[in-house]
Amino acid sequence: MCSAFEVMKRTPQGNQTLKKKTQALLILLAILSLSCARVGPQRPRPRLRLATTTSTENSGLLFEILPPFEKMFNVKVDVVAVGTGKAFKLGKNGDVDLIMVHAREAEEAFVAEDFGVNRRDLMYNDFVMVGPKDDPAETKGLKDASEALRRIAQNRAAFVSRGDDSGTHRKELSLWVGARITPSGKWYIESGQGMGATIQIANEKQAYCLTDRGTYLTFKDKIDLTVLCEGDEKLFNPYGVIAVSPARYPDANYVYAMALIGWLTSPECQRMIGEYKRFGQILFTPNAH
Repeated sequence: MCSAFEVMKRTPQGNQTLKKKTQALLILLAILSLSCARVGPQRPRPRLRLATTTSTENSGLLFEILPPFEKMFNVKVDVVAVGTGKAFKLGKNGDVDLIMVHAREAEEAFVAEDFGVNRRDLMYNDFVMVGPKDDPAETKGLKDASEALRRIAQNRAAFVSRGDDSGTHRKELSLWVGARITPSGKWYIESGQGMGATIQIANEKQAYCLTDRGTYLTFKDKIDLTVLCEGDEKLFNPYGVIAVSPARYPDANYVYAMALIGWLTSPECQRMIGEYKRFGQILFTPNAH
């Protein structure tokens, strides 16, 4: 006679239920084990390596949500702020313990190739096209981001790209594909830098650029660029968090990585994310269902 557990394993619904319960149990065990460790003898403060995007760090959000976790578990989170492409490389090399990025297809491939485990949705915001207030390419008010890029290219108006294989750069390239244009020429400038630096270069050159809304709001009072194109569904920008696979990298700090994922997706931290504002505007919408 089959047990309920065996029946559950034989159905798709059972597999999903079992997977979710297993993940929840892993996070709970990680938190409990770390809580027990804190009451023992004094030990060196553990360090956790988190690779994330420059846009996430530029927004200031991490300075709000990481300190409570560090205090709770007496651990130091070392943040490595790089482009999404570089974050994936650090994860694939086992140089970090977890990654927080915004490139969904690449995230799923990272897990499918056994570099990462337990990917969780975390939050989302959106991308916007910013540029000079005189808007020489006449993009203001457009809802189609690819059409905005088409007009920029037709007018050979200066455009600054991150050019760094980041999530923002990947999104920009997909929009150029949608516009059926391969950008090239003196008007198209690749900064090879993070989001904050790229916005500042665009401001100096009075050029257009694609940025996440959070970073734009962070730099809004330091630049003379304005939002010209927004609201296109293609500009949706979801973030995920993934632990590096302990099977592939036994030295990875998997227990603390899972504890941090548990914190980031907890109701308390999700509330903090949803309430975080710059210039009176909420930067991210939590979605760790």
